[in-house]
Amino acid sequence: MRTMLFIFWLIMQSGLSQSLSAQQLDARADYRASIGEKRTVDVDFAAIVTAPYHTKLLKIWMPLPQSDVAQKIANRTFSTFPDKIKPTISREKKYGNQFAYFEISNPQGAQIIHQKFRVTTSELTWHLVPNKVRSVSHWPESFDPYLQQSTEVVQSEQFNKILNQLQASSRESQNQLEPGLYTAMKWIDKHVSYDHINASLQADPLHAITHRQGHCSDYHGLCSELGRSLGAPTRVTYGLQLFPKSSPSHCKVEAYLAPYGWVSFDLSETQKLALKLEKSNRADKRELIKKLQSRLKQGYRENSWLLVTRGTNYELAPPATGPVKVVRTIYAEADGTPLPEPDPANIHQKKFAWMTAHKFSSDQPLEAAFKNIENLMRYSTSE
Repeated sequence: MRTMLFIFWLIMQSGLSQSLSAQQLDARADYRASIGEKRTVDVDFAAIVTAPYHTKLLKIWMPLPQSDVAQKIANRTFSTFPDKIKPTISREKKYGNQFAYFEISNPQGAQIIHQKFRVTTSELTWHLVPNKVRSVSHWPESFDPYLQQSTEVVQSEQFNKILNQLQASSRESQNQLEPGLYTAMKWIDKHVSYDHINASLQADPLHAITHRQGHCSDYHGLCSELGRSLGAPTRVTYGLQLFPKSSPSHCKVEAYLAPYGWVSFDLSETQKLALKLEKSNRADKRELIKKLQSRLKQGYRENSWLLVTRGTNYELAPPATGPVKVVRTIYAEADGTPLPEPDPANIHQKKFAWMTAHKFSSDQPLEAAFKNIENLMRYSTSE
C-alpha cells in the first residue's frame, strides 16, 4: 500500500503521468476493482468481557462491518447476557467507522455480547499496472485523514533514515515508475519478520522499525507511514478472517492510486506464504513465488476476509477516554480505564480482561487464500 504511494512520488518527480482534477478524486468512493467469486457466510461473533471487581461502569464499543461493493451485510441482530442491554449505534467522524455501544452499570461477572449477521463477500482484483498510475498535484479535503502523519514517527531518526534510503534508491534507478513500489515492499519483506509475541497489536510503525518483528498491523502500519511520507493517501484496514483460527482479526493496507482508487495489499500474509513455499519441495515453487509477488503488487483481496474498520488514531463515538490507535474486534473501558488488548495467538499470554468467540458458517468451503496454494495457482496475473 505504502509502496504504491512511492509510485505517486516517483511519478510526480518524473512528470510521466497526467494530473487528475480534484473532481475526479473522492476518498469516500467505493472500490473500483474487478469482482470475483462470492461466498455467503453466517457470522456469529461474541465478545466476553470481565470487568475488574467493583467496576461501576463498563463501556464496550463493538465495530460493525458495513456494506460496500466487496461485502453485503444483512439480518444483523444483537443479544447480551446476563444483562439485557440495547446498544446505541453511532459513527465516528474521521473514517466513518460504525459501532454498537453498550453501557453496563455495576457489572457482575463476565458480560457476553453477540453480534450475528449474514455477509456475502467478494474476491477483489485490481491488476494494477504501475505505468498507468496517474499523479495527483493536490488531494481534495476528503483525503486529509489518510495523509496525516504521526508526530512521533516524523520525529524518529530511524524512520527518516529508512525513508531517505528508499528515496535515494528510487532516484538512482533508471526505472522511473516501479522502484518505489518495489523498494518499500522489499524493505519490509527483508527487514521485518512475523512474530506472535513481539508485536504491538496497534499498527505501530516504530515497533516494526525498532524490533524488526510484529503482527500484520506492524507491517502495514509501517507501510502506511512510508507511503504518507511520500504524499499519498493510505490507510490500515482491520477485519476478520472467516475461517477457523484462534484469533480471527487480520489487517491489510490500502493506498489510493488514481485511477484505480483504493487498492488493497497484504504484505505479512504474502511473506508467510512465500516462506512456506521456499521451504517446500515443490518443483514449481519458484514459479509460484513469482506469481505470489505479482498478486501482491497488482492488488488483491480474498473473499474469506471481512472488512470491519478503517484507519488509525481516531475518536470513538460516543467518545472514549481518549483516541484509539486501532479497533480490531472490540474496545472496552472499565471506569474510564481501557481494558488490555488480548492476543490469543500468543502462547505465553494466559490472562485476558476480554476475549472473543466466533463461528462462521459458509455456503461453500472458504479457502484461506494465503495458506491455500491451489488458490494461488488459479490466480491470473496481468503480467
